[in-house]
Amino acid sequence: MEDHVRGSVLVVDDEPTITEVVARYLNRAGYRALVAANGREALDAAALQRPDLVVLDLMLPGIDGLEVMRRLRDQDRDRVAVILLTAKSEESDRVIGLRLGADDYVVKPFSPAELVARVDAVLRRFDTTKAQEAPIELSDMTIDPVARQVFVRDEEVQLTHREFDVLLFLARHPGQAFSRNQLMDAVWQYSFYTDTSTVTVHIRRLRAKIEPDPSDPRHIQTVWGVGYRFQP
Repeated sequence: MEDHVRGSVLVVDDEPTITEVVARYLNRAGYRALVAANGREALDAAALQRPDLVVLDLMLPGIDGLEVMRRLRDQDRDRVAVILLTAKSEESDRVIGLRLGADDYVVKPFSPAELVARVDAVLRRFDTTKAQEAPIELSDMTIDPVARQVFVRDEEVQLTHREFDVLLFLARHPGQAFSRNQLMDAVWQYSFYTDTSTVTVHIRRLRAKIEPDPSDPRHIQTVWGVGYRFQP
């Protein structure tokens, strides 16, 4: 199983419920999840385990999140990615965190699925594990993340850059429902796009290219009132 781990993520929060739930979602998505309950534990774990990304709560006992981030930046020669967890009232600290080099932030309360989508997006930009990722093999389809090729019933299907990214993201999270906004965040980078109708268009094009019957899709299914999910 270790060969298929997509990367390691350290989750730092003093609320055990949050670390437990987030770690479970990360594990399901193929990541190795590490947890820490305070700033000192976070710095020790980061030095020992060298995670690819740190999910960091700003409000920590002892050493607060901003100081943890400063020290991570000072000691990390390979630059670990950081996603901040913040409350709405912490806007000024959030701005400071972004200036210190945070790669993204999520405001509490948040959806664990949304956080995993943000982790995917940040690590894709860092490209830390892509070269090691094995093709996704299904009964009628093969998705090769490294070559960026898709074969359906042994025939290569030509996808656009975004179509491939949407398919790969959904296939990496089988059975998990994502809203259009979450897909925008993960694939299009939420800061630059606001019209979620583009997700609908790309899903329609994907179904036309990979589904035997696009009107009754087997793989890319609609979850009414939510969005879409991928069924292997």
